[in-house]
Amino acid sequence: MATKNNTTFGFQLNGRPNRFGYYDVMLRITCNRKTNRTKTGLEVKKADWNQKAKNYNHFRISADDYKKKNQMLSDIIANYKEKYADLQADGIATNENVIESVKSGYVSESFLHYAKETTQSIYDAGGIRNWKKYNGFVNKLEGYLKKHRKKDLLFCELTFAFMQSFDRYLHTLPNERNPEQRLHQNTIVVNLNIFKTLINNAIKADLMKPEDSPFIKFKYSGKKTTKEKLTMVEIDRIQALDLPNGSLIWHCRNMFLFSFYCAGVRVGDLLQLRWCNITSDGRLNYQMGKNHKVRDLELVNGALSILQHYDKPDKKPTDYIFPLLDCKAPWAKYVKQEDKDRMKPDMIRLMFQTISAKTALLNKELAKIQKMAGIDTKISTHIARHSFAKAAKEKGLDNLKVQSLLAHSNINTTQKYMGEFETSANDAALEKVFEKDDEEALLNQLRRINPELLKKVLAER
Repeated sequence: MATKNNTTFGFQLNGRPNRFGYYDVMLRITCNRKTNRTKTGLEVKKADWNQKAKNYNHFRISADDYKKKNQMLSDIIANYKEKYADLQADGIATNENVIESVKSGYVSESFLHYAKETTQSIYDAGGIRNWKKYNGFVNKLEGYLKKHRKKDLLFCELTFAFMQSFDRYLHTLPNERNPEQRLHQNTIVVNLNIFKTLINNAIKADLMKPEDSPFIKFKYSGKKTTKEKLTMVEIDRIQALDLPNGSLIWHCRNMFLFSFYCAGVRVGDLLQLRWCNITSDGRLNYQMGKNHKVRDLELVNGALSILQHYDKPDKKPTDYIFPLLDCKAPWAKYVKQEDKDRMKPDMIRLMFQTISAKTALLNKELAKIQKMAGIDTKISTHIARHSFAKAAKEKGLDNLKVQSLLAHSNINTTQKYMGEFETSANDAALEKVFEKDDEEALLNQLRRINPELLKKVLAER
């Protein structure tokens, strides 16, 4: 179609297909016999392309989503013509300027590109936890495209049929921790949630129309899982194990129990606890890395007895309490959470990789403890949180107090109606979990007495 100054716009296929047999759809701009071409982000099989079609309806009916793709061609032309008119009014409407002007304010129609850019922006902002999830999603999406011999995924291709196909693909993937098993349904849900979030954000950015979201029709759900937890009897078994003082397994047992006694400290925070997090009046005060909430808890006797094993006269406030992390690591000099948040992304990633490796080591030792204590439930670092919640419920604490002690994010909703819990209320609740009546305390003392000595004492009576 011609414009002023004999400038025409049109589409044509690239001269060669890619290794999967798809041709890039190129926009062609010709002005005064000079032609420039630029990629549109679309690709097509040659059999699905009609070069002679009118009104930019080049995609044949045989092409997937041909109506949407033809509409995209019309939108691309309209965008370039608008930029051309603006530049022509300024007297600088060359082919190169038109293309550059459009590209500078143009967001790719590629959903894959959009997903990658979003993932990178999360990394650049230091959100490594979130980045790992998004990066995992992008890797799975690229794996799907590779399997289907595609190198890109456009917004217009995000249909109900595509979501069904991608969902089926996710169900074939192996579990990373247990390769002999497939992905858990809840892991698939995490990836689909990311997909849905990306699409919703793209809609807000006007990259996609709300009515085109595949999630209007495509539905999915997770599966309820049973939270593994230990009983107080099993906790006592772990406590009673005779482990070599100062050994790795001894440290891991101490860390697990400390987490339990402190209302389930998450492992990432547990590993990073320093002596400055222990107050002079016997409290644990730290900011959670996951949601940045401050936890302020009274240290009950069980926790205090563990700390005594690590207390040294020459300890520094910034020294780690537990010995799994190195105080000389490059990221160890950042103590406060606000300082960690300002670390460069690569350093944050290095810190998380180290914590992940130490967590795996800790869980490996906990598996040994499980067998030694004759416990059927698989013990991991997170079980301490579940076990504390079980102990708290068995002591009659209501859900709100348990949620407050665990610092769950959804407590915010509850606090709109109930108000903030005072520290003293948490202290009383924590003490109630670990209090023992006189009879139970006496029985525990008797269990620790040598049987022969106990017989002798009873005989003398």
